Amino acid sequence: MENKWFLSMILDEFRSGKINLEKTHKLLEKLDIQCSYVHVKSIFKDNDRLKQGKITIEEFRSIYRIITHREEIVEIFNTYSGNRKLLFENNLVQFLIQEQYILDMNKTIAFEIIKKYEPIEEVKKAHQMSFEGFIRYMGSSECLIFKPDCGRVYQDMSHPLNDYFISSSHNTYLISDQLLGPSDLWGYVSALVKGCRCLEIDCWDGSQNEPIVYHGYTLTSKLLFKTVIQAIHKYAFLALKYKILVKNKKIGTLKETHDRKGSNKHGQVEECEEIYQVDETEGSEALAGSENNPGRGTEIITAGLPLFTKRKVKVAMALSDLVIYTKAEKFRSFQHSRQYQQFNESSSIGETEARKLLKLRAHEFVLHTMRFITRIYPKATRTDSSNFNPQEFWNIGCQMVALNFQTPGLPMDLQNGKFLDNGGSGYILKPQFLRDNKTEFNPNKPPKQSDPVTLTIRLISGTQLPPSSHSSSNKADTLVVLELFGVPNDQTKQQTRVIKRNAFSPRWNETFTFIIQVPELALMRFVVESQNLIAGNEFLGQYTLPVLSMNKGYRRVPLYSKMGESLEPASLFVYV
Repeated sequence: MENKWFLSMILDEFRSGKINLEKTHKLLEKLDIQCSYVHVKSIFKDNDRLKQGKITIEEFRSIYRIITHREEIVEIFNTYSGNRKLLFENNLVQFLIQEQYILDMNKTIAFEIIKKYEPIEEVKKAHQMSFEGFIRYMGSSECLIFKPDCGRVYQDMSHPLNDYFISSSHNTYLISDQLLGPSDLWGYVSALVKGCRCLEIDCWDGSQNEPIVYHGYTLTSKLLFKTVIQAIHKYAFLALKYKILVKNKKIGTLKETHDRKGSNKHGQVEECEEIYQVDETEGSEALAGSENNPGRGTEIITAGLPLFTKRKVKVAMALSDLVIYTKAEKFRSFQHSRQYQQFNESSSIGETEARKLLKLRAHEFVLHTMRFITRIYPKATRTDSSNFNPQEFWNIGCQMVALNFQTPGLPMDLQNGKFLDNGGSGYILKPQFLRDNKTEFNPNKPPKQSDPVTLTIRLISGTQLPPSSHSSSNKADTLVVLELFGVPNDQTKQQTRVIKRNAFSPRWNETFTFIIQVPELALMRFVVESQNLIAGNEFLGQYTLPVLSMNKGYRRVPLYSKMGESLEPASLFVYV
């Protein structure tokens, strides 16, 4: 039956004789088989016996079998098929319950799957599934490792804003380095398309009263403020609530803002006091009222170090009145925040200072982020727009961990992986222990009432992986690294052995076990590399996702390039 179906699908293409590589690739796609050109080319070459660049119908059949009839999937099929030719409805139900952990499975749902993936009509009508149908189901989005339920907004979205992790970018207008590089609208568009919900716009007075956006006091190029706002208007709400919150310095109280509602504020500029931090050398000068700072309204607050001083800054009243829930306030200390910080005030802390606080006062930090929106941003010395690891700040509940979205690599892989959850909405409800005001959680200490999760992953095989850049054909010396990110106690990595000269279908069949104390904060990253003993291993692809968003059973792990682009059909085959 499979034979008859197969011939009926391909015969027309061979009416006028043999076919070339391009036609072979197209015919595989017509059969719903996703193939990477580089692998098809190599397999075509191996099967073109006369080496004329054209193949017969029989040669095409063997190419098709090499690509689709993967031993590891044949083994699963044969386990559940009585005659090794067909799965009956009840065989499929059994497989879906026992292996795929789909507990509410019944014959009706199984038949829906048969209707969707079985290509042979007679088999479909008999409520059965051939191996052809089975491989199409196993290769479908239904068998991805990421839980489909997490692909929609499923969390309670009615909490106060400080109860969420919020996808946040740093100096969003920059698309290269921090000092000389170009500013570009693409920075905003690409961040929004990636689900970013907190953008940064550095506004300065430009010529002809036209505000501009650039990295102040540097040589980065300038954008018009109005074109930035237009780009955000166009791309901001591909997902979400159609509301924008402005975070900025603010004049006066919320009540005063409310009383001014409807009045004309055009051209009105007011001064407000701003607290800023000074180092010891600046501090002594400011105290003396030096010539470039003649002590105008300056007062130094010293509670030991660090030193803080007040200075006057000008703010447009119309902009100030847009600031409601996110008034920017300088962070001084946890104690100061407990006494004086208002619910609608939020602060930004540089990564270096935040890391010190995290090491010395992690529990206090957790209590602080439970009440106040806290943004962490990269240190000034990262002029090349490199990023820090965001995980350590998510561990203490920081809502806005701002990264340079234009720079690919591990930090952005973690960012993209974390925010896959909750429908990619850019908002993720923090775990209960980061929202509870009686929490005793400290990421640096083992939790008192822990409910650890044991995660076992059998890494079975890879399929159509990207070849090494050093390979003239489709080869690589492949290995997979499984990295777990989370609280310090959970951080660990394990790796497979190397399979030499095989990127098309490496088989590892190795099992890894992880015991995870705080699964709510854990991310799993699969990294495929090609071994290179001299220059260091070469990155081929990766996929990152939250541990609690992982589907159980036989699953496909899709792979992404360093730049975050899909490498379909490259994937790993695992059992979770």
